[in-house]
Amino acid sequence: MRPHDNRAWFLLLPAVLLLGLVGALPLLAVLNYGFHDIFTLQDVHWVGVEWFADILGSDRFLASLGRSLLFSTLALAIQVPLGIAVALLLLSIGKRAVWGLMLVALPLVVPWNMIPMLWLGLIQPDTGLLGPGLAALGFDWKFTAWHTWALILAVDTWHWLGLVVVLAYAGLSAIPAAYLQAAAIDGASRLAILRHIQLPRIAGALAIVFLLRFVDSFMIYTEAFAINAGGPNDATRFLTLELGEEIKGFSYGQAATRATLYFLIVLAVVWAFVAATRERAA
Repeated sequence: MRPHDNRAWFLLLPAVLLLGLVGALPLLAVLNYGFHDIFTLQDVHWVGVEWFADILGSDRFLASLGRSLLFSTLALAIQVPLGIAVALLLLSIGKRAVWGLMLVALPLVVPWNMIPMLWLGLIQPDTGLLGPGLAALGFDWKFTAWHTWALILAVDTWHWLGLVVVLAYAGLSAIPAAYLQAAAIDGASRLAILRHIQLPRIAGALAIVFLLRFVDSFMIYTEAFAINAGGPNDATRFLTLELGEEIKGFSYGQAATRATLYFLIVLAVVWAFVAATRERAA
């Protein structure tokens, strides 16, 4: 029997070295900063786990973590079903679906810092296209917490729905026509086809959608900061806004600690998700 040749793995060494350079080294530097009180690069003092204990014992941190997790949950609950519905709609229109895919994917190429500005201009009471109508309905995103949440969720959904639609559409398009033809012959309802054929067949694509959208929504910063800077009354103060404030305040030791905790939370959720996915597949 011919021995297995593993020398091809050496071709991955450049990519591994590059990943270590741009990923591992900065991460280790941030972790190291988290154990110090940093005034300048020449004035650094060891504080051990003091910053970690202060942040983890802070009610403010726990509240921000809860808001971030709630936002990610709401974003997934809205965007995944809506994206699947849009993908099914596009699938039903045949070759013309490409224009719909281009339209829903267009927000993905808009610069991040422009997105909240576009929406704030759209809802301005005096000059915005939607402003007068929303004002007549009593919509007040500056001083009403759930209105601010609704606006940020709408902005995030507009921005990222295209990703869900494209991945769901790709998975649905790959389902063999024989499956659907057999279901039609058996008289299966549209809901039964969705439940027993389409959703199971795109489970892998949906897993990627859930993972990507959780990480992206959990890291939301630009939209929340530009729309109401964490207000009103800290109702939209997410973990990323806490981190941004410490960086702007030159509290680099605390900021590094918070970034490390932030990374560990995301890593733990991703690990749990991957473990659950593998267990289900087995």
